[in-house]
Amino acid sequence: MSTTAGEPMSIKQQWEPDAPLQRLRMSWEEYLRLPEKPKAEYVDGEVVVTPPVAAAHGIATVALGQALSVGLSHLIVVGEVGLALPRNRLRAPDLMVVERRPDKTWVTDAPVLVVKVLSPSTRLEDLVRKSAEYAEGGAGQYWVVDPEARVIEVLGNADGEWDTLLRLDEHTTMGEVVVGDHGVVRLDLDVIVPT
Repeated sequence: MSTTAGEPMSIKQQWEPDAPLQRLRMSWEEYLRLPEKPKAEYVDGEVVVTPPVAAAHGIATVALGQALSVGLSHLIVVGEVGLALPRNRLRAPDLMVVERRPDKTWVTDAPVLVVKVLSPSTRLEDLVRKSAEYAEGGAGQYWVVDPEARVIEVLGNADGEWDTLLRLDEHTTMGEVVVGDHGVVRLDLDVIVPT
């Protein structure tokens, strides 16, 4: 790894939460031999390696996981499990809700919903590229949490396009999301993204 000036990146720089996203050319077979960490996704013949997350990211992920588990108690909530998507892509949402426990290392059925907590290094990837991939892969909803802006957006899949179902921000801090015929999830912005 190197910095833009060509100097090697220190271990500390490599593990900073806002370190740059890395893309490495790699075959599918090489990808399957990688260790569990670092977090790496497989897209278009490249491994996308993401840096560790900040504390706000972890807090939001845990709080959302609890809200999902309460509201959708008959479904399975999993964290950072791979999701097989069309065109040989494998992503790892921060959280995913599925109807049955995955039989394999990754989920192959369309998830009920996926959750992404934004990080500075992956923001564009999450909002543009992953958003389209999740819609194409049949995810019913895409929940996007922005800890910096203190915003939660819940998007519903309408024929491959995302429609806003709920937006929480400083003006509206609490709300409910109907998740198909599976149940209702109550959200409190102040719990998920505390100040």
